[in-house]
Amino acid sequence: MGSKNKLKRFKENQTFPNVLQPERQQLEAEAFPQKGQWHKFFKNNNPILVELGCGKGEYTLYLAKKYPQYNCVGIDIKGARFWRGAKTALEENTSNVAFVRTQIELITTIFGPGEVSEIWITFPDPQIKYKRAKHRLVHPSFLQRYKQILKPEGCIHLKTDSEFLHGYTLGLLQEQPERILYAHHDIYNNPHAPEEATALQTFYEQQFLEQGKAITYIKFQWQ
Repeated sequence: MGSKNKLKRFKENQTFPNVLQPERQQLEAEAFPQKGQWHKFFKNNNPILVELGCGKGEYTLYLAKKYPQYNCVGIDIKGARFWRGAKTALEENTSNVAFVRTQIELITTIFGPGEVSEIWITFPDPQIKYKRAKHRLVHPSFLQRYKQILKPEGCIHLKTDSEFLHGYTLGLLQEQPERILYAHHDIYNNPHAPEEATALQTFYEQQFLEQGKAITYIKFQWQ
């Protein structure tokens, strides 16, 4: 994507009512007005689904359409990517969706305790190198952050083409296997895979499938 196109999208994002772009200093100062108050933003008390690293926003938008009884929030630091999802949502009058441009490690400054019902993590960077372990979106430090914002019965979905990340996450859960609600290493070759995991294929997922890669999925609780 050219720099001029990126700048155009950044400027357009600023005009979108469904896009929030708080400064890091504002978040670190716990001054984000939507934290604990998302019901005012959406003008209802519906439960919240969050997608982390939402990319182009197609999964966030899919969730919003499939589950109109939920409010859906996509989070990514690359606003030029989720511009597409935000623009489509406005064009289609999908009002139960929003996008936040920020770093995921600041998630507890975006949502209040117990404000989120479900978290989706779709095709994150597996950060395979050991020195990058702390950046994995399912590293225990991140999971503890998610625990703070999830409702007691809230769940996390991990969908990835990385067998390494799939195995790493199962390893974290092995001491308490009852947390695992569903897990499979190849959901498109499993007739019992849940529809929520297979009904939509993201842009990157389609590329992985074309390359013959298996798509893994875990649904679990971290409480």
